[in-house]
Amino acid sequence: MKMKRLIWAFLSLLLLPTLSWGQHDLSGRIVDKNTSEPLAGVVLTLTEIDAQVETNQAGVYRFSDVPEGTYNLVVRAENYLSFGIRISVRANKSQDFRMILTKNVTDEVLITAIKASDQTATTYSVLDQEAIQKRNFGQDVPFLLNEIPGVVVNSDAGAGIGYTAMRIRGSDATRINITLNGIPYNDPESHGTFWVNLPDFASSVDNIQVQRGVGNSTNGAAAFGASINLQTTKLNYEPYAELANSYGSFNTWKNTLTAGTGLIKDKFSFDLRLSNIHSDGWVDRAETDLRSFFVSGGYYGKKTLLKFNVFAGQERTYQSWWGVPEEYLDDPVLRRDNYYTYENETDNYWQDHYQLLFAHELSDELNLNLALHYTKGRGYFEQFREGDSFREYPIFSFNELVVNNDTLTETNLIRRRWLDNDFYGTTYSLDYQPSDRIRLTLGGAANQYDGDHFGEVIWAEHAQGTDLGDRYYDNRALKTDVNTYLKGSIQLTDALNLYADLQYRHIDYQIGDSTLERPGNDNDQSPIIGDFNFNFFNPKVGLTYQFNQASHVYGSVSLSKREPVRTDFIDAPDGATPTHESLTDVELGYRYRTKGLQFAGNLYFMDYQNQLIPTGALNDVGSALRQNVPDSYRAGIELDASWQISRILNFRANFALSRNKIANFAEVLYNYDPYEVIVVGYNNTDIAFSPNVVGGASLNVTPVAGLEMSLLGKYVGRQFLDNTSNEARSLDRFFVTDLRINYGFQTTWAKEIRLGLLVNNLLNAQYEPNGYTYSYLLGAEQFTFNFYYPQAGTNLLASLAIRF
Repeated sequence: MKMKRLIWAFLSLLLLPTLSWGQHDLSGRIVDKNTSEPLAGVVLTLTEIDAQVETNQAGVYRFSDVPEGTYNLVVRAENYLSFGIRISVRANKSQDFRMILTKNVTDEVLITAIKASDQTATTYSVLDQEAIQKRNFGQDVPFLLNEIPGVVVNSDAGAGIGYTAMRIRGSDATRINITLNGIPYNDPESHGTFWVNLPDFASSVDNIQVQRGVGNSTNGAAAFGASINLQTTKLNYEPYAELANSYGSFNTWKNTLTAGTGLIKDKFSFDLRLSNIHSDGWVDRAETDLRSFFVSGGYYGKKTLLKFNVFAGQERTYQSWWGVPEEYLDDPVLRRDNYYTYENETDNYWQDHYQLLFAHELSDELNLNLALHYTKGRGYFEQFREGDSFREYPIFSFNELVVNNDTLTETNLIRRRWLDNDFYGTTYSLDYQPSDRIRLTLGGAANQYDGDHFGEVIWAEHAQGTDLGDRYYDNRALKTDVNTYLKGSIQLTDALNLYADLQYRHIDYQIGDSTLERPGNDNDQSPIIGDFNFNFFNPKVGLTYQFNQASHVYGSVSLSKREPVRTDFIDAPDGATPTHESLTDVELGYRYRTKGLQFAGNLYFMDYQNQLIPTGALNDVGSALRQNVPDSYRAGIELDASWQISRILNFRANFALSRNKIANFAEVLYNYDPYEVIVVGYNNTDIAFSPNVVGGASLNVTPVAGLEMSLLGKYVGRQFLDNTSNEARSLDRFFVTDLRINYGFQTTWAKEIRLGLLVNNLLNAQYEPNGYTYSYLLGAEQFTFNFYYPQAGTNLLASLAIRF
């Protein structure tokens, strides 16, 4: 009842009269600081009420009918130093400004080659720094993107900290290309993305762009569902320091210190971030300890930008990968159960990143971008194993052991499975713009990954002289990924723009080392050796038609191909290695933007050839296999809108409706009595983890300047755990409501103080956004086991940030 009263009180606040206080004019004149010449076309924005005006030829601006209050006023002009100030409006007010001319190269040029714009005929969404700041309470990046169309997020520990993941249009992390300043972040072997290795990275991010579908040519793993680029902190012209802290449910802490020098002598800038995050997790024992830092130094010349970023993350996470059995879901205690009980059943990983970014204006028409990068990763997960066979570990010199007249063939032990890798290379782009109507970009990357996979036994109950610490499996992988692309846009008429993008990508992937006497073996002791080569040509073409300044329509056709992942190679039986996948993506969209209303709608059809999916098949040592299915597709419509109803009330909503189908699917079941393989055929089944409906909405109210209160809702339709469309193996549809409050103000001793409150799962819904299933036959009876990852009920996070 208390929660219902809270919601009704919030909704009542939304209905407050919007004109219950005085209305005033805010006006003034803007000139060049050095010459005092008036500046025309300067854009001024009062962010709290989304009011925007431009200066006229005399440099004069005017806001009319501004309610009494204190506002953030942002002032921007091309080739001038942008700035923001807090301004109080209590009566008609006149405020003049003098702007500083700057021609320093800016950070935006570093990643223009892979970012989408309205001329690239691409479906995309952007989160700017202000939006990131409002959402960042310490949860991982996927949870910050939860309000983007078609996104579904989940957390192993149930609270958004630790191991988290997301799907976009039903595609998981292995099919989503991630770049940091244009540099690939996906693991080159698994194609996965592990945000836990970059804790609190959002505190060093200026903006995030999400391109749904194939998107533009980018670097790294192929985009088969979406691509995401994160651009780190841009130049801060003024010195600053900020201390940001969050605390909440499950003993969750986030402490972040950021500081920067501002622009020194109009040339240099340095930024620093230190972060520490801890959470006990909602799931039993799902504890997480995370540390990270970010350091950046830059030279900003008139034609040259040189920037060096160093950032690193360290994580220690208690494993909660097992999930809970279906029969536990209705018990409030067992919903939080963790299968693992060994006190150090943890994942431990360290990841260091080094990025040297260079941009140079060769001429008025030609710009060069170049980046060198190196990533060092190393870590292990530790496991207690009960009753493992001596035969499974070659370090044991015996298969049987006699203890107290008993013959033993197995022992309890503790093992660590390690990954030690290096990833390095270069990315580049050459941008040529001879006129306002033509723009061409030649770009690409050459990267290499060198990874060692090995395991060691650190304790055994019955070791009998075994050298503990020796490797019981050991293999190496070497992967070279080279791509080059040529993309360009041509303004055919005043309204019609043509975009084309041609990419060539070469992959050389070596597993094991044929020069060694024992080339390598996997954790299950199966031999590993192979050399695989791929050459892909990925063309894209699109048209954009501009109706007017407010609206345009676009259409594109894109082709993308991707190689199988590591497990597809090492688990496949001899001679049965799967082939590469292909995707043809057709996008058709419309965008409309005015001061009070923004709308984007798009249709898509993603046609897959030889998509790799799990079928239930196992290899001879019991590892699950993915197999190619010839024909499958995703088709849908996505809508995204924002309506400024009044000066204090804003409504945002997005909606994704889709069909995600496999034409012919063959499920593999094993009958263990008698042993036989059963194949069951299906037609027109749903692709696993691809809900037909995903929707979100938020009501946002700013009753006074600096205060924003948002009531957010998220609906996700049914998701199937496998590809059989069997509701007995599915995730129920769910609806979750959150409440977010942000308040910022100034004092005489601080530039800004920000307070925040995030109430997750306001209505205490019981829901599970992720899980897995497996089945087998025993005689005539089929057994199916479903496992789920429940999320936390109502929980809170509060934040305080002070900026000096």
